[in-house]
Amino acid sequence: MKVNFNKTPDSLIPAIIQDNETKNVLMLGYMNQEALDKTLATNKVTFFSRTKNRLWTKGEESGNFLELISIKEDCDNDTLLVKVKPVGPTCHTGSDTCWNENNKQDYGFLTKLENTIKERKESATAEKSYVASLFEKGINKIAQKVGEEAVEVVIEAKDNNNDLFLNESADLLFHYLILLQAKGFQLNDAVKVLKGREK
Repeated sequence: MKVNFNKTPDSLIPAIIQDNETKNVLMLGYMNQEALDKTLATNKVTFFSRTKNRLWTKGEESGNFLELISIKEDCDNDTLLVKVKPVGPTCHTGSDTCWNENNKQDYGFLTKLENTIKERKESATAEKSYVASLFEKGINKIAQKVGEEAVEVVIEAKDNNNDLFLNESADLLFHYLILLQAKGFQLNDAVKVLKGREK
């Protein structure tokens, strides 16, 4: 690593701490050369504390360590991106992050869609919502819809109409997300199974 600690009078550079799994930013700290060396030697993230004026290993008092996965410098060699596996909450307040956010896996639009499905499931206005009406009809109907959409995806895959194939694929994914929630699961539960199979 070619880290430039000489750009600031105190020889400290920012270290952005990111959860390696969820990709969420957990906190920001500062490192000098000694903190970086200790982090690399122990595989536990160590900062230079400006308030304590000494090296400070995150978790040394709480036990909520940040286990090092990787470190890389930015294009100017004066900021570090530190990917970690957090052991417990990161913030001293007990929050997952220093921005008081939950450190949950987020799949962008798919997570938003899952949340919408959950809201419709819990809504009492089934007649106004296709999703709520499916939940009202029960697991057999939901599973049947997934089966129907899967067959339609296979049929369209054998043809040459990409628009129809993608539309049926979207329908299958949508109904699969509904089925997951009907069974008490979320997309991340299936992702964990796939990760467990990774070689």
